[in-house]
Amino acid sequence: MTCLSRISTTRFTINRNFITPITLSSFLYTTHFNSPRILSNSLISEPIKLRFLHYSDSSVFNSRKSDLFLCSRADHTMATSTQPQSVHDFTVKDAKGNDVDLSTYKGKVLLIVNVASQCGLTNSNYTELAKLYEKYKDQGLEILAFPCNQFGSQEPGTNEEIVEFACTRFKAEYPIFDKVEVNGSNAAPIYKYLKSSKGGLFGDSIKWNFSKFLVDKEGHVVDRYAPTTSPLSIEKDIKKLLEKA
Repeated sequence: MTCLSRISTTRFTINRNFITPITLSSFLYTTHFNSPRILSNSLISEPIKLRFLHYSDSSVFNSRKSDLFLCSRADHTMATSTQPQSVHDFTVKDAKGNDVDLSTYKGKVLLIVNVASQCGLTNSNYTELAKLYEKYKDQGLEILAFPCNQFGSQEPGTNEEIVEFACTRFKAEYPIFDKVEVNGSNAAPIYKYLKSSKGGLFGDSIKWNFSKFLVDKEGHVVDRYAPTTSPLSIEKDIKKLLEKA
């Protein structure tokens, strides 16, 4: 369905090493609300903020002019060639602040969990995660734990304190990464990707500590589990992915 909407947008004239904005307002047709894209004479309605696209993205250029037109919707991101295709496209920080390229986990089945040290689910989840890892680590399972303090402020410690707690009390041998946010505008990019790949029952947002994402050997999100889902209860799903060539 195509509709006509009056919108305000910005025209950018490209001149060598700088871009000059010129504000304009005009009638523009909109199309494909669920698949936003830019065509030579077609933009998306409801502009909330300008979402800047990289200058080198050739898909947004009008072949007849050296003008760049930008427009955005509040709940969509323009599709570009740089969008991540899998978990392996991300780099995260470990607990010591070092970069970790997740492509190093290619060929591994991943269970990604946002953890907390002072939650009512802490004991059961950490205990069962350790059992899963001990049983399947040699078969290709990796557990990636991301501490998060967004739920009831139940992960207040430093990275060093969090690692010591998990490793000393629960014998966690899997990697524990830098503390992150999983919801909101400051959510870690990896969590934005996970949520967009597999939404929850009541929306995409992470609901509480110990939400779980199961990722296959190619880095694609296969399933998502609620905080109250015990790690051992998804053992069969993990085994299924491990057995795939």
